[in-house]
Amino acid sequence: MKIAIEGCMHGDLDNVYATLLHLQQVERTQIDLLICCGDFQAVRNEKDLESLSVPPKYRAMNSFWKYYSGEKVAPFPTIFIGGNHEASNYLWELYYGGWAAPNIYFLGFAGVVKFGSIRIGGLSGIYKSNHYHLGHFERPPYNSRDIKSVYHVREYDVHKLMQVEEPLDIFVSHDWPLGITDHGDCKALLRDKPYFEEEIQDKSLGSKPAAELLEKLKPPYWFSAHLHCKFAALVQHGDGGPVTKFLALDKCIPGRKFLQIVEVESEPGPYEIQYDEEWLAITHRYNSIFPLTARRSYFGGKQLDLKDSRERVKSKLQSRGSKPFEFVCTVPCYNSSQTGPVPEHNRNPQTEGLLRLLELPYVLDDTNSSVSRVDDDGENGGIEDEDEIQLPDDDDDDDDGDD
Repeated sequence: MKIAIEGCMHGDLDNVYATLLHLQQVERTQIDLLICCGDFQAVRNEKDLESLSVPPKYRAMNSFWKYYSGEKVAPFPTIFIGGNHEASNYLWELYYGGWAAPNIYFLGFAGVVKFGSIRIGGLSGIYKSNHYHLGHFERPPYNSRDIKSVYHVREYDVHKLMQVEEPLDIFVSHDWPLGITDHGDCKALLRDKPYFEEEIQDKSLGSKPAAELLEKLKPPYWFSAHLHCKFAALVQHGDGGPVTKFLALDKCIPGRKFLQIVEVESEPGPYEIQYDEEWLAITHRYNSIFPLTARRSYFGGKQLDLKDSRERVKSKLQSRGSKPFEFVCTVPCYNSSQTGPVPEHNRNPQTEGLLRLLELPYVLDDTNSSVSRVDDDGENGGIEDEDEIQLPDDDDDDDDGDD
C-alpha cells in the first residue's frame, strides 16, 4: 500500500492534491491514501473562521470549503488529525471522528481506524502542561481563551489511547514526541532550526504524552508536523525490540519538504476506512468518565475491563457493518446561495449515529457541564495563562497564525 504523508495542510488542499496527482502521473504509480499530520483547517464558511485560532490577517477560506460543498472531491482517501490551527467548532462536532467532507476523514481528538488491513491511530492537538489534566470544558462559540485551549491535548484522550493493546501500523501526532531528536540527525536539524537548541538541551522540545504513547504503542511508523521542517529518526524499543520509523514534515509551500510517499505492507484491498473494533470498545467503556469541565481529570489508577464493551461492539458491527456513518452537510457552505443566519453549533448526524450505535448519550453540547469555563475577564478557575512556545519568524503559536 502506498501512502502519502503530508505535514501541515493549512487549508491548501488544492495544491497538495495537485502535487500528488502530478506525482502519480510522472512516477506511474498509484497512491492509496493521504495522511495529514494536522493544521488541516477544515473551514466551511465565514463563521468557522471565528473558531480558527489565528490572527485576523491570516483568516482565509482557502480551499477546504470546495470539498465540503461537493464542488470538488478528494482524489484520494484522506485521513487527518487536528493541530493548533483548526476550525475547532467543526472538529468538536466530530470529536469521535467522522467524515469532514466526502472522502476526507477526521480521526477525532483521539482515534483509531482501519484502512484495508492496516490500523491507523492518532492524537489531535498540541501539548500544554497547564491544560493537560483538565477536561474538555470549552464549548462553541469560543471566547478568547477557549479558542486556544480547545486544541490542547487532554489526559483523558491519551489515557484512552494507552489502552490500545492490538498492534498499530501507523500513529500520527501534530507535535513531536519528546526526546525524538535523540534518535535522528540532531546536528542537521539545528543547522536548519538553530533556535531549537535550547529546548533540545533542556528536554522541552516535543510532547511528553506523545513520548509515552510511542513507548507504549511502538508502531512501525509515526508521523508528525508542527515545527515546519523535515526530520527523520529511528527509535529502537529495547534490546532487539521493534523499531519505529519517525518522520516529521514541513508545511505546504513550494520548495519545502511537505510530502513523502511510504510503502506499508498490507493485505490486498479493498482499501476503505472502517471503524476499529478495539477502539470503539475503549470509547464505549470510557465514555462514562468523559471529563467535560475545567476540573482535573481523575482515573483512580484503575484499568477498566473492556471485555463486555468488546462483545457489545463486535455484535453491533456484525449487524451494521464497519463503515463509518455517511457524510452530511450541517451548515451552509461558503459562497452558498443559502441565506439567513449560520447556526452557532450543530449536532453532527455522524456523531449522533455512532453514539446511538454504542448506546451512549450525546454530551458534546452539554453547557451545564461547563461550569468551570474559562472567562474573558481572567477568572479562570485556577487555570494558569498559557506558557506558549516562542519561536522566531513563522513558528510562533499565537502571533503569526502559520505554525
